[in-house]
Amino acid sequence: MRYPLLILIPFFAALNGACAQTTMHPDGVAGTTMLAQNDEGESLDQRVRRVLGKSPVIADSGLDAEFLYKFLVAEIAGQRGDVALASEAYADLARLSRDAKVARRATEIALYAKRADLALQSARLWHESDPDSLAAQRTLADLLIQSGDLEAARPLISEVLAASPEGPGPSLMHLYQLCSAHPDKDAVAALIRDLTEPYVGLPEAQYALAQAAYGSGQLKQALQSSERALELRPDWQQGALLKAHLLGEQDRNAALAFMQAFLQTYPDALDVRLNYARALVSERRYPEAKSQFQMLLAANPENANLVFTLGLLSAQIGDEPAADEHFRSALALGYGDPDAVYFQLGQVNERLDRFDDAARWYRSVQAGDQFVAAQSRYALLLARNDGVEQARLYLQSLEVAEDGQRVQLVQAEAHMLREMREYGQSYAVLEQALVERPDNRALLYDVALAAEKIDRLDIAEEQLRKLIALEPDSAQAYNALGYTLADRTDRFDEAREYIARALTLAPDDPFILDSMGWVEYRLGNVEESMQFLRRAYSIQADPEIAAHLGEVLWVSGVEHEAKKIWDESAKQHPDNETLQRVMRKFLGR
Repeated sequence: MRYPLLILIPFFAALNGACAQTTMHPDGVAGTTMLAQNDEGESLDQRVRRVLGKSPVIADSGLDAEFLYKFLVAEIAGQRGDVALASEAYADLARLSRDAKVARRATEIALYAKRADLALQSARLWHESDPDSLAAQRTLADLLIQSGDLEAARPLISEVLAASPEGPGPSLMHLYQLCSAHPDKDAVAALIRDLTEPYVGLPEAQYALAQAAYGSGQLKQALQSSERALELRPDWQQGALLKAHLLGEQDRNAALAFMQAFLQTYPDALDVRLNYARALVSERRYPEAKSQFQMLLAANPENANLVFTLGLLSAQIGDEPAADEHFRSALALGYGDPDAVYFQLGQVNERLDRFDDAARWYRSVQAGDQFVAAQSRYALLLARNDGVEQARLYLQSLEVAEDGQRVQLVQAEAHMLREMREYGQSYAVLEQALVERPDNRALLYDVALAAEKIDRLDIAEEQLRKLIALEPDSAQAYNALGYTLADRTDRFDEAREYIARALTLAPDDPFILDSMGWVEYRLGNVEESMQFLRRAYSIQADPEIAAHLGEVLWVSGVEHEAKKIWDESAKQHPDNETLQRVMRKFLGR
């Protein structure tokens, strides 16, 4: 195919019009004597050779007119960001030259342009031009699998496994990943069984078999292969992590026990220890997790991420002095997100009653996800020290770029007013913001909660129903409506339906579990109530959950446990209104 001269002119302009000794063919294509210069004085001939390398085709036959033209089209299109045109032009170059370097570049550009068809076409040419290239074999195999042709990819993968200079191990480790895009997981598993047959004595082959079996739903077979891999290389951390993952699919405690036993035998297996520590955090076994992170830190004393994590764990288990020390160390070690550390230091110092220090740390947060939360906490400290109006003026003076952050600051102001028990003002702030943004879901939710605090249950119900209409899968909206009806009305059956819907959407949410426990209690189903509330409290020891669980325990005759839960929660949350109210009701204080 030839291109008209009309298309060529702007491309020359892009090269600053620097052309010399140019002859033009009658059909409008520049001849081989063109010596266009780039900004560095490089001739077009030199540029082509630099980009494509010294290829036999170019060296033997020179640069003909059509090749030069299409190279210009491809390169200038790429420089201008037109990857679609660049990929098509380079695919033409690959077909024209049938040169391995050109075909490789055409494949890479087509992949960047997300043109799988052109990438596959060019990769075939690349492999045909250089059949011994492992890179060409791997790329073509990958593209064939993506196109769904496992059988065409089979001999290529087999060649890669046999010819890799580093041995088959690394390629076996990536074998399942290479095939994982194919939708037929059983076919993938069968292919990997065939390809690994010559290498079954290698742990990497067993690793690939385990991955393939797991991908096709054969968990038992996957576990057997992972165990065989560890028999072949007992100290192999990747194999151990795979087995732990597979065990965790059936029993998370079994996975934790396996990692613990592995670390007893191989205490220097830091990757396994890190994953074990993270798994303990997921199971909320914070003291054990902290111990593991301390061992990791002993091996990596300058690791700021580990120090920050230890700070979080110390704070989680109530060891504020240790948390303060770890967070300060993380800053000294150059932790990548200092604003996150400042916010944590603010919280820790607030719990230590070091309010001036807490205020200073909160004010230090200048950006990031914690910015609004930090300013909200600072405003609350300011309100307690200098009065509500000073705190409101401070929050209103903050400048933010996005409306979303402005809404968050409005919410922060309302939250501060609520904490100061200025419920009417809190509602007024949110109501005004909602007038300006009538369908803002966050504001609808907060207005409903604020309305309930001033006994406007009609408004609370109206806004929550509107929120549900806008967001039918909002577990929080269903829960808020159900809990309000359960706590403030006698519409218990209706309340239970809303909470049940919320629980379906978020079955492990501790606050929804608390709501279900509370409505069961209000319905007179004390045993059912106890089950939900205990589960909620085990997930999160929130003061309001503590208040509800304590009340149900008290009326069930387990008064000592109720008192213990209330006292423990009151130490952590001395100002919680719900907790104080229930303690006054049953303890007279």
